[in-house]
Amino acid sequence: MQKTGLYALLAIVIFAVIFAFLPGADRSGPRTGATLQGVELRLYPARDADAVWSFAARNVTSDPVSNETQLTGLSNGQRIIKERNAAGQLTGRSVLDATLEAPDLTIDGQDDMTTGQARITLVSQCADIDLSGTPQQPVKIEQGYGFSAPVAEIQSPNLSGHAEKLRMSFGFVIEDSDNDHSSISFDPDATETCRDGQRVAL
Repeated sequence: MQKTGLYALLAIVIFAVIFAFLPGADRSGPRTGATLQGVELRLYPARDADAVWSFAARNVTSDPVSNETQLTGLSNGQRIIKERNAAGQLTGRSVLDATLEAPDLTIDGQDDMTTGQARITLVSQCADIDLSGTPQQPVKIEQGYGFSAPVAEIQSPNLSGHAEKLRMSFGFVIEDSDNDHSSISFDPDATETCRDGQRVAL
């Protein structure tokens, strides 16, 4: 009986080894999610009800286990917001608030977005903000608030400079930065202003 059991165990091991090396055998473990190619998508953040993000992406991979969506080959990143009048009432129109350029983007379950580097342009201020991050501290875009990054370069008609540990709102307000390693200056004698999303000479 002992020999029979040993032979049976040996046969199972041999079968497992042969199966593992069969062509097309998947040895990477179970996979989840789906990948789409050539996608245009919109994101409706729950924490930013007046905003809609739109993107075009070469590849979109969604993983329901990690609750993350990854976009690569990104283009045409835009933040559109519902327009409100001075009384805070919706006008029924939508306006382009910001554009986003990044090589890739990860969207988590809270609709927040991270990437290694990005350029955000705040349209109404004609402000270009180049953001740089690291794998440990990526560029982060927080819905309903703004964005943060370890390093940022800011260019606008009257405000420019270098900032570290920057945290800024979509309203172009610097909420936090490392003052000891940042040099941001306001130019009261600026020769340009922002008008309808375009820089124009004064």
